[in-house]
Amino acid sequence: MNWQAHITADNTILSGKPTVKGTRISVEHIIGLLAQGWTEQQILENYPRLTADSLKAVFSYIQDCLKDGLLYSNS
Repeated sequence: MNWQAHITADNTILSGKPTVKGTRISVEHIIGLLAQGWTEQQILENYPRLTADSLKAVFSYIQDCLKDGLLYSNS
């Protein structure tokens, strides 16, 4: 999955947080919904501008961040 086609960061939108392109829905918000127990289907139903591919892109983005060591501390 080429997450770059779906995820962007713009300093003028949500202070530069990564968002799904064409929306003001942040990666952080989507992950938060999943952490609260929302299903992918519930997210797609409640946020009609999102697609199954945009959710896959969020997962791929998080995977790359983890792989690159951007989401954890070595201390």
